[in-house]
Amino acid sequence: MARSLNAHQIPKGWQYELLDKLAERCSGHTPSKSFPEYWNGGIKWISLADSHRLDKGYVYETDKEISTEGIKNSSANVHPVGTVVISRDAGIGKSGVMAEPMAVSQHFIAWKCDNEQKMNNWYLYNWLQFNKYEFERQAVGSTIKTIGLPFFKKLKIAAPPYLEQQKIANILSTWDKAISTTERLIENSTQQKKSLMQQLLTGKKRLFNDEGKRFEGEWEEIKLGSLYSFKRGKGISKGQLTENGNKCVLYGELYTHYGEVIHEVKSRTREINSVKSIKGDVLIPASTTTTGIDLANATAVLEDDILLGGDINILRPKKATDAIFMAHLLTHIKKFEIARKGQGITIIHVYGKDLANLDVLTPKDLKEQQKIAIVLTNADKEIELLEQQLANFQQEKKALMQVLLTGKKRVVVDGEVI
Repeated sequence: MARSLNAHQIPKGWQYELLDKLAERCSGHTPSKSFPEYWNGGIKWISLADSHRLDKGYVYETDKEISTEGIKNSSANVHPVGTVVISRDAGIGKSGVMAEPMAVSQHFIAWKCDNEQKMNNWYLYNWLQFNKYEFERQAVGSTIKTIGLPFFKKLKIAAPPYLEQQKIANILSTWDKAISTTERLIENSTQQKKSLMQQLLTGKKRLFNDEGKRFEGEWEEIKLGSLYSFKRGKGISKGQLTENGNKCVLYGELYTHYGEVIHEVKSRTREINSVKSIKGDVLIPASTTTTGIDLANATAVLEDDILLGGDINILRPKKATDAIFMAHLLTHIKKFEIARKGQGITIIHVYGKDLANLDVLTPKDLKEQQKIAIVLTNADKEIELLEQQLANFQQEKKALMQVLLTGKKRVVVDGEVI
C-alpha cells in the first residue's frame, strides 16, 4: 500500500518494494512559451489542463501539444505507449495510462513498466487508483497543494508476481469496460433527451394523442404571468432540519439535489410556519452568487403541503398547466432569457414580477403538454437507471480492488490458486 506495511501484512509470495525498483520513474517539464516553435508540433503533452481526462484509464487526447524542438530544448521527454502518469499538484492523485507516446509537464510523475517480469502497467494504474486518498493526504501547501519528489522516491508498493499482477489487471479491466460502456450510454441518452427537448418543447415535433393521431392544436405565446401567480418561500435554515418531521425544500437543494421534477423530497423539519406547496407548483431559485444562468433551474412539485424555504420563487398555476412540461421549458428553452432578468452584482436576484413578463410558447391543449411531459419523464427514468447501473459497477470494482490489490483474495494463475 501507499502507507507503510508490516511484514505480516504482506501476502505470501508478494514483495513490498520501492516502486522505483519495479518501474522507471520519469518526470516532466514545460518548454519555454517564449519560443512558438516549441509548441503545436504534434507531440501530445499532459498538463494540468488535462485533469478531466484522468481517472478514465487511457489518456487519448491532451489540451496542448509540443514539438520536437520543444523536447530538444527542455527537460521534457516523450514517454512510450502504456506509461502510467499521476498528478502531484492540482487534481492530486488522478492517474491515467498513455494511449500513445506523450510527454508530461512537471506537475506529473510518470512510470514506465516493463510489462514482462517486474510491473504490469494496468496493475500499477489500479493500485494508484486504489490509493488515491493516500496521495491526497500527502499533499502539502497553503495556496496550492502538492506532493514533493521525495515522497515518490520513497514510495513502496505491495506487488504479487508478474503473472498474478496481469491476472488482477485483466479482472479489473472487465469492470472498467462495463463502466466505460455505461458512461457512453448515459452520454448518448442525455444527448438524445436534449434533442427531444429541442423538438418537443418548441412544437417542431408533435406527438400522437390517445386516438393515435398527431396533435394538431395551436400553440400560443403567452406571458408567464397569465399562467402563474408568484410567491416567495419562507426561510428554513439547515439548522432546522431533522430526521423526521414535515417535508421541506431548501433553496440550495434546487441546485444540488433536484432536477426538473421532485420525485422524492430529501429534507424534513419540525417547522410549521412556512409556505406550503400545491401540486403543480413550479419552483425557481430567487438568487445566486454565481451567474444568472444558474437561476434558470425550474423544478416541478408533484404533491401538496411540502414546506418551501426562503429565496425560492413559487410559480402557482392560475390555469391548468402541466408542471413537468413547464419546468423543462423554463430550464432548457428559456434559460438565457431568465438569466438576463437577473439583477445584482455580488448576489444576483430574479423577481416574480420579472418572470411574469416572460413570453412562453405552449400548446393550448393540456393533453399535449402532458404527453410531452410523459416522454421526457421516461427519458429521465432511462438515464436514472443507467446512472444506478454505473454506481453499482463502480462499487463492485471498488470492492474487488479492496480484496485483489491487498491479497485478501488470490486469483487463479495457470490453473493454480495463488
